Amino acid sequence: MKKASSRTRVVTGGALVAALALGGFGAYSASATGQDTAAAPAAAAAKADVRNKNTTTSTHLTIEAATKAAQATLDAAEKENQRVSVAVVDRNGNTIVTLRGDGAGPQSYESAERKAFTAVSWNAPTSVLAGRLANAPTLKDIPGTLFLAGGAPVTAKGAPIAGIGVAGAPSGDLDEKFAQAGVASLGR
Repeated sequence: MKKASSRTRVVTGGALVAALALGGFGAYSASATGQDTAAAPAAAAAKADVRNKNTTTSTHLTIEAATKAAQATLDAAEKENQRVSVAVVDRNGNTIVTLRGDGAGPQSYESAERKAFTAVSWNAPTSVLAGRLANAPTLKDIPGTLFLAGGAPVTAKGAPIAGIGVAGAPSGDLDEKFAQAGVASLGR
């Protein structure tokens, strides 16, 4: 067998590289085309899934509504010269917005979030929930909760959709009064 010359090896190698490149391009083109045609069935499947009895739709506050409620809460506290933090959480307990008022204590930020989380979790003001600790003292052991007055649920059609928590005033009653002002602002 005759050994291939350098020139033959270069030409053969170049042809191989070109063939691989074109083959890869063809596979990419076929893949891209396949994605375009697959989009139509995926859209149809998504439409079909909306009617599926295995799905549900829930109501959530918009960022604008959550900010409005937080600001109304903070304004109510400032009218009474109280330095507080306000947190608004969604139905799942995720923070939507938090405002820390001028001069609010460092502990108030986290406490406000935990009160909001507690209120939405049980769909009740945290002052009511704090009263339940006498009969069920281990409730306070649930992570992320804080059973002190100052949290209020936000509801739509009787179901909790958000929670507003306030912390930093000298009493939980004041904290809760301010949280209720935030809830009330959503009805205006």
